[in-house]
Amino acid sequence: MASKKIDEEKKEIPEDKLEGKELEKAAKKESENTEKIDLEAKKKELLEKAAKLREKVEQADSEALKEEVKISKKKDMLIPLEDYVRTGIYLGTRVVTPDMRPFVYRRRADGLAIFNTDLIDQKLKEGIEYLSKFDPKDVILVCKRQVGWRAAKKFSELTGIRVFTKKYPAGILTNTNLDDFFETELTIITDSWLDKNALKDTLDVNKKVLMICGTNNFSKGADQIIIGNNKSGKSLGLIFYLLARGYCKAKKIEADVPDLEWWIEDKKSI
Repeated sequence: MASKKIDEEKKEIPEDKLEGKELEKAAKKESENTEKIDLEAKKKELLEKAAKLREKVEQADSEALKEEVKISKKKDMLIPLEDYVRTGIYLGTRVVTPDMRPFVYRRRADGLAIFNTDLIDQKLKEGIEYLSKFDPKDVILVCKRQVGWRAAKKFSELTGIRVFTKKYPAGILTNTNLDDFFETELTIITDSWLDKNALKDTLDVNKKVLMICGTNNFSKGADQIIIGNNKSGKSLGLIFYLLARGYCKAKKIEADVPDLEWWIEDKKSI
């Protein structure tokens, strides 16, 4: 009975109070569980449960974020604030790691952390500038999260940067005996929990890492980070759109980059 009581008490610890291994386990579970959920079933369930609340919540979020930007008086954002809002890039999870805490603006009523949109925009600009230092042949993008595959492949097509989606073959950056071994200078990691093999290989050969981080990610090993919702197809679509657009412009690559609507369409990734 005493053991059961202790277990129950552990479950009740708020996300902000988690530390060490418990925090790491909770953060990892969020990323892995998000990947396992059937997207269509999840969408249907959310529509049924949140139909009456969604409009109110989105309106509150939108107004709060608009006020945040109004206060900062920034007018040089990569895209209008409304596009950041409608793609949900500002949404985090219930778990916030110490690495991501400085970028969190507040918590929503349902417990989800909210990224500061000024900082999202700033980190995207920094990410584009950092990525543009490398040639396409020296960069790979790794995205195991299925909802990001469609946008990741389009990013690869436009920029010439090699992409790994469904599976990253562990060892291809480190084992010279493999037939498909190759060398690279930079790896773009979509989620450090899901893309851990690629992250490990990159660090083992002392190469650079550009990491997309949600609130439940640790940024250890990253040379440059982009912050934002890396669990959503629309949010990842927005991120890959801005990276592709900025990279092609900086490298003077003639590419017909689709407008934002293409990147955030609700189409199944394959």
